Amino acid sequence: MLLAGCSARGAGNGPAEWPVHGGTDLEQRFADLDQINTQTVDRLGLAWSFELDSSRGQEATPIVVDGVMYVAAAWSHVYAIDARTGEELWHFDPKIAGRKGFDACCDVISRGVAVAGGKVFLGALDGRLIALDAKTGKEVWSVQTTDPAKPYTISGAPRVFGDKVVIGNAGAEYGVRGYVTAYAAKTGQQVWRFYTVPGDPDAKPDGAASDAVLKDKALPTWAGRWYEYGGGGTVWDAIVYDPELKQLYIGVGNGSPWNRQVRSDGKGDNLFLSSIVALDPDTGAYKWHYQETPGESWDFTASQPIILATLKIDGVDRKVLMQAPKNGFFYVIDRETGKLISAKNFVPMNWARGVDMKTGRPIMNPAARYRSAPFLMYPNALGGHSWHPMAFSPKTGLVYFPVYHSKMVYGNDPNFKYTPGLWNKGIDDRNLEAPDDPEVARKGAEGFEGRLVAWDPVRQKEVWSVAHPTLQNGGVLATAGGLVFEGTGVGRFEARDAGNGKLLWSFEANDGIIAGPISYRLDGTQYVAVLAGYGGGFGLGEGAEKPRARPNGRVLVFKLDGTGTLPQFEPGEPSDLTITDESFTTAQIDAGRLLYTQQCYRCHGSGAASTGVLPDLRRSGALASRDAWRAVLVDGVLEERGMISFSKWLSEEQIEDIRAYVSHRARLAQPAPQSKAAKP
Repeated sequence: MLLAGCSARGAGNGPAEWPVHGGTDLEQRFADLDQINTQTVDRLGLAWSFELDSSRGQEATPIVVDGVMYVAAAWSHVYAIDARTGEELWHFDPKIAGRKGFDACCDVISRGVAVAGGKVFLGALDGRLIALDAKTGKEVWSVQTTDPAKPYTISGAPRVFGDKVVIGNAGAEYGVRGYVTAYAAKTGQQVWRFYTVPGDPDAKPDGAASDAVLKDKALPTWAGRWYEYGGGGTVWDAIVYDPELKQLYIGVGNGSPWNRQVRSDGKGDNLFLSSIVALDPDTGAYKWHYQETPGESWDFTASQPIILATLKIDGVDRKVLMQAPKNGFFYVIDRETGKLISAKNFVPMNWARGVDMKTGRPIMNPAARYRSAPFLMYPNALGGHSWHPMAFSPKTGLVYFPVYHSKMVYGNDPNFKYTPGLWNKGIDDRNLEAPDDPEVARKGAEGFEGRLVAWDPVRQKEVWSVAHPTLQNGGVLATAGGLVFEGTGVGRFEARDAGNGKLLWSFEANDGIIAGPISYRLDGTQYVAVLAGYGGGFGLGEGAEKPRARPNGRVLVFKLDGTGTLPQFEPGEPSDLTITDESFTTAQIDAGRLLYTQQCYRCHGSGAASTGVLPDLRRSGALASRDAWRAVLVDGVLEERGMISFSKWLSEEQIEDIRAYVSHRARLAQPAPQSKAAKP
């Protein structure tokens, strides 16, 4: 099915390393290596491992150039490692302020660096784009790409093409306006900028490459006073350079607030939210766009990975881009024109019943707009597929990616008030509160499932899939050896037959794996590498009745007949629940329940039950003392560890209400007392 697609950097007969984020510029995440194959994979063993310095989420794709592996880790640290032996060559710490972690919606992660021209380019969490000397790790130049007074962050990997490096940003929920910027790779000087949503129509133009198209195409699709909320549209992951058509594609995120009723008076398509936009890479000028979710109102980003290929469709060679975004449709789009070729749902859905091929628009269920009543919707903000890398194999013609089956209730928030610096969804968080009754919670979670899917993009059909024990699982790599590699949230790194999904090999990694694997060849030996380290938006927001201690993240590298072993890690038992004799009123607990859902669960877990990536507040020593609790949430004594003061947003009474709720959840989590057997 693939006719072409191996003409980019790192492909064909070139060095079999991993020089760019997706393996080649086409971002197919296909390794044209077959030493490790369906017949030999059972001999795969650990060649070496390298310990990182944080137990937070690890989402980066390693880059391998000239025998050196460059890895971005949590808190934007960068490591250069000998790709043969695992020896550290240098380590760069950008010294991110701890409080910046609060602005990161989905953990203090990085998805990787770019390497070109003797430099390593890092998009740091605090909005800096930093160029490092690839040999020494010394800083060459640094530029602040965002307004440091606003809650922007960077989580995505930069992309380099020609003499330019391009970077986006994140932070839509906090009230920012999205854009991408190109800088001169040699000096860091800004070349162009493209904003993804219009600003205040009464203000002066931005003086950016996007000025004309925002005025002519985007502005008429907005209403109300969206610009006071930022508007959203951040480009936090997918940025892909097309070496064949000399175009740049960006995947644009969700609106801010989520709810279009609030953001845009319930009117308009709100371009370019939830869109793929093609730009001229030299000037940033608009070329075309395709909007996947007009009037986005559910956190349905189009920021998910984009794969470029040439497919034979109806007997004609078509240069296409493929994406499986949050909204649950798999899209095949003509990348020359932006015209939709096909779209089919890859997960069950009730918000739409298909895509109208004449207009390219989803055929929506009107109730999904939740204008007059709450709506139980799937997929939802977690997405049918999120940021986790997907792979395309020219050998099988299939795309492999992790998918999620989950549901969520959306409803208008009658008390919404825009609050800069906090999440602004515009939906009623009472619908998201964790129930106290464990049976109700169990029933509510029925149908939640993670799967690995093999998808035929020409026939728009699932070929095979396998279920995983957790909702969140890792990115995917396909190889010429007929294999698909993927990590799981429970810490297994697996190799499956690319043709039928049969499990051929697995490795226990001590911690969950969510990053994308790579493969490279040095001195005639093929290696497979992946980062282990659980976290990210899923890992922080999940609830777990029994949190586990997490080891520091690791780079794991495998080869045939590898004999390495991992250090022993015993997570041990979690600390005891903090049970106090204090008495809280039902009103306090109920008020705290909503406040916790609005402000706390994204980091500390649903129902105050953490997975262990961040502290389980039910077990916090501060929970037993009003003064100690106040010292953390009001005085900000743990700010440098990422736990900032909430005093400018919450009153001391509200902060005490949160303590009441967490104390209540701690009591509920106590094991039931065992009855003593009657004496004979």
